[in-house]
Amino acid sequence: MAKQNSIPYEISWVQQLSGINRDAWDGLAKPLSTPFLEWDWLHLMEKSGSATVKTGWLPHHLTVWSGKNLVAAAPMYVKGHSAGEFVFDHVWADIAGRMGIKYYPKLVGMSPFTPMSGYRFLIAVEENEQELTAIMVAEIDRLCRHYNMSGCSFLFADPRWYRRMLNHGFSGWRHQSYTWKNQGYKTFDDYLGIFNSNQRRNIKRERNTLEKHGIFLKTFTGRSIPRTFFPLMYSYYERTNDKFGPWGCKYLTKSFFEGLYHRYGHRLLFVAAFNNNDPSSPIGMSLLVTKGKQLYGRYWGCAEQVSSLHFNTCYYAPIEWAIANGIHGFDPGAGGAHKIRRGFTAVSNHSLHRFYDHGLQRIMKTHIDEINRLEQEQIDTLNNALPFAQHLKN
Repeated sequence: MAKQNSIPYEISWVQQLSGINRDAWDGLAKPLSTPFLEWDWLHLMEKSGSATVKTGWLPHHLTVWSGKNLVAAAPMYVKGHSAGEFVFDHVWADIAGRMGIKYYPKLVGMSPFTPMSGYRFLIAVEENEQELTAIMVAEIDRLCRHYNMSGCSFLFADPRWYRRMLNHGFSGWRHQSYTWKNQGYKTFDDYLGIFNSNQRRNIKRERNTLEKHGIFLKTFTGRSIPRTFFPLMYSYYERTNDKFGPWGCKYLTKSFFEGLYHRYGHRLLFVAAFNNNDPSSPIGMSLLVTKGKQLYGRYWGCAEQVSSLHFNTCYYAPIEWAIANGIHGFDPGAGGAHKIRRGFTAVSNHSLHRFYDHGLQRIMKTHIDEINRLEQEQIDTLNNALPFAQHLKN
């Protein structure tokens, strides 16, 4: 594997991100629109004990070097289960089991526990992306076959990169998520104007509910975020997930939340809810991530159940902040058809898959188009229920 200038590429698999220079990695990651492939976020996943071999996420990052220069990388993990991926491939695991194929371990490329589109190979802009992509795919195939892994998947793929990877023999699987797009709104009232009259009244009522309960909201970014918010956010995150028992998504440790304060605060937005009678500590919070013109909803929780608190801290206040700060798009996170009623549109996100058993790969290729068609029907059905004024639906 050689470049035209005869300097060879060297490939290395790295078992922990701390073994890769932060500036070298971020030289590849920071130009991207997604914040979730940056060194600090991924390193904190490992350092905090959230994404480690003990939790079923064995870091196995692919790196490509030209001399001493890191020219390409891919954050990847050897998985012994499918938890925390938010792409529910249990049907493929079941089919593999019926065929007598061992489904785990598998190799997964994604930002752990982060169902946000944007995953892709990190490649230096001055390099030949097509050539390096082919080299990296070949190396991934070699590794998976050598260790008898069932397959390789890339989850929540960057849309442009996804289309390129289809040319490398991966199968694309469509999934449904939500987004909010800023249509040039100047104020939140401008945004309310797109709704039909019934839902406009409903949103105003939900917005006014907090005031009736003596609760006010305040946003915090960067250095203005109190350090005490981070352990408190973990306690609320824990409380939220505990409500769902075995169906909860409590994958992150307290150390992860506390670690965000030191290196990642510049990317964060907190919406905190305070009681007028005791404004010393939030009774509920949402934690969001922002980069460039994009906002991402991540975690939320509260000390007590208050009507419409969730909608206000996770949707309305972030949208109002997004409008005021020129944000173009807001991904509110996984799940929840109630997002449709608040103006979030159902959209597609995609994962990429390759199985190394020919029979399993043939089954996916035979049926994936129909699976994707049915998923698109579901997306269309959701969007038909958007409570917008009729002229906006047409």
